[in-house]
Amino acid sequence: MKLTFLGATGTVTGSKYLVEHGGRRVLVDCGLFQGLKTLRLRNWAALPVDPASIDAVVLTHAHIDHSGYVPRLMEQGFRGRVHATSATTALCALLLPDSGHLQEEDARFANRHGFSKHAPALPLYTEADARRALEHFESHEFGVSFEPVPGLHVHFNPAGHILGAASAMVRTERGSILFSGDLGRSDDLLMRPPAPPEPANIVLVESTYGNRLHAGSDALSALADVVGRTASRGGMVIVPAFAVGRAQELLHAIRLLKDAGRIPDLPVFLNSPMAENVTTLFTHHPELHRLDADQCAAMCRGVRFVTTEAESRSLNDLKYPAIIISASGMATGGRVVHHLKACAPDSRNAIVFAGYQAMGTRGAALVGGARQIRIHGEWVPVRAEVVNLEGLSAHADRDELLAWLDALPSAPRHVYVTHGEPEAADSLRQAITERHGWPCSVPEYQESVDLTE
Repeated sequence: MKLTFLGATGTVTGSKYLVEHGGRRVLVDCGLFQGLKTLRLRNWAALPVDPASIDAVVLTHAHIDHSGYVPRLMEQGFRGRVHATSATTALCALLLPDSGHLQEEDARFANRHGFSKHAPALPLYTEADARRALEHFESHEFGVSFEPVPGLHVHFNPAGHILGAASAMVRTERGSILFSGDLGRSDDLLMRPPAPPEPANIVLVESTYGNRLHAGSDALSALADVVGRTASRGGMVIVPAFAVGRAQELLHAIRLLKDAGRIPDLPVFLNSPMAENVTTLFTHHPELHRLDADQCAAMCRGVRFVTTEAESRSLNDLKYPAIIISASGMATGGRVVHHLKACAPDSRNAIVFAGYQAMGTRGAALVGGARQIRIHGEWVPVRAEVVNLEGLSAHADRDELLAWLDALPSAPRHVYVTHGEPEAADSLRQAITERHGWPCSVPEYQESVDLTE
């Protein structure tokens, strides 16, 4: 059995792990690279492995950095099945067409305004490409084993994080590999905690927050403070949010704060048609999250769902304080970019982040204190207050990652630390080695290991 790391090495994006066994190939996760241009260019380059030679794909969850390359893989010749949990399949049915649509929209905008270096600017794939890819999805329930290829058995265990997120256990007669996927938090406002890990010969663990602890302060109080400050100076609160998970947690948090009288009853706009659709999925999967039916309904109460582009543009002309939640979460694209362009120059406004910001994204630049950001070929001054609410992150922090590993029933033969920036990944590697003495390493891009040795 051979394992090759085709993504999520030196970065939190582009998750792709190739497992080869018995002459067959299975790709675990199939995500887009995001952030730095050198990483994003990999999305356009040929995959290091012939896509037509891959027999199946297994997805741990639906976020684009784990699933968003599937349509591109098919365009390059992949014709196998894509295996995922039921909730992940349902989310991908929303996320992937939306991803294609946004890419087409961005390309049209670039061509219309002439700021792209390419003539014409093209989408990586289209909405139609994504819908064709969805025909290849096959759903599985948690804990139920399936064979994506003969002799290779897989089952999913809950990982928290978002609806349908899973850790994937891969077994053959020669050994086992446990892929953590993105692990959620023990005290998440929405999601249940990850299931304890099963014993495995090889363990891959994410390290998004491998060198950090989430702030001990109350995230709801921090959100209440920034909303209150901004409202008092007559400004807008712009929240770049992932349409899956963070948007719903923010709606729930705002409803809790309003009901408790801790923030003014400001208008709330959810400017992400996909996030609106994702929100309805929470009522279909009550077993995967903490909210009951009344709480699911309450988080949408009083929220104005923005659907049309014209209505989206009109939000930039509001003359009163309001909260606008819009994708994308790292401000790399989508409607929130237009809101940032309009609102960042005004010191009355606030820009609030509630999720991880990958290196090279606008979100990372803003959180890092940038006084100007580049949008649509122009430099936009940043005078608005910028707040990063790490306490609302959907990722386990360093202690939670170590606690998950602590729960392994037996020592693995080797641990590979992936899905983290270099400093975070190496910090977690050192902590694992010091705590357990297990062989542990941070793999390089395209590194291959023979797991039968």
